[in-house]
Amino acid sequence: MTVRQLFGARGKALKLELLTPRTSLEGTITNPDLSTPGLALSGYTARFPEGRAQVFGKTEMSYLATLGEDAFQSRLEALFAHEIPAVFVTRGQEVPPVFLAAAESAGVPVFRSGLVTGDFFRALKPYLEDELAPATSVHGSLADVYGIGLLFTGPSGIGKSECVLSLVQRGHRLVADDLVLVSRRGNDVLMGRAHELQNFHMEIRGIGIVDVASMFGTRATRQRKRIEIIVDLQAWDDSRDYDRTGFDREFTSILGVRIPRLIIPLNPGKNLTVISEVIAMNQLLAYGGVHAPTRFAEGLRRAMNPRESLIEDYE
Repeated sequence: MTVRQLFGARGKALKLELLTPRTSLEGTITNPDLSTPGLALSGYTARFPEGRAQVFGKTEMSYLATLGEDAFQSRLEALFAHEIPAVFVTRGQEVPPVFLAAAESAGVPVFRSGLVTGDFFRALKPYLEDELAPATSVHGSLADVYGIGLLFTGPSGIGKSECVLSLVQRGHRLVADDLVLVSRRGNDVLMGRAHELQNFHMEIRGIGIVDVASMFGTRATRQRKRIEIIVDLQAWDDSRDYDRTGFDREFTSILGVRIPRLIIPLNPGKNLTVISEVIAMNQLLAYGGVHAPTRFAEGLRRAMNPRESLIEDYE
């Protein structure tokens, strides 16, 4: 995003005042991390984090005030020689003219914020992480079932929307239908949400567009949810062998994150709603350390080797 876009979107919330009006705001922010200049103000810039917006709090500004005029200017010139999209001075502090002149000479916009430094970080960093996170879109439907994010995928017309609508009727929550916007948080978390124009509407073949929030109430919807399992709905294929034990779990990758993928073959009479609830409850048990296939196999092993079981119980 450009610095201008950030200023327009969060300027009021961050209490920002532009102190360098002649500096271009078309520079881009590509890194969601924020930094304080720290050692760079003392002259050590070998490990300076390029591309990050810099935040000057009370500590940084008070340190600069202890420097002589020549040292003040040379340290700032060395700092602004690096790639810095923008500088933010917090606590509404006064910014010396030499500071602004060095920034303007390097083409770095300077903003003053009325927020204290800690509040400024807490307000801006989550916004940048959300806006700059790696993202993609997936054709499917996302629901919150017992707190587990189930992403239903499969060919068009297989019944993804109908399944999620049935889950909503049973008290679960719709996140997105048909188009799911997926973003990665950190290294291993995928968050899904609906496009802002969808507004919790669903297309049900034979009926048309339905408004889930108006029909079932706002408690039947959720703005975003972590994607924890992909439920891939497929038409039954007699020539294919399907997993019947749960030991051979498949995974797929979205934005570099591995997500468990369950293939659910569909045939007439299958209660997909109950199956979806069981998938979610099974995942909750797995989070608690309970793996049903392993426990079942262990019971069979003990039944087939009673002598071994007696020895283990004695030990």
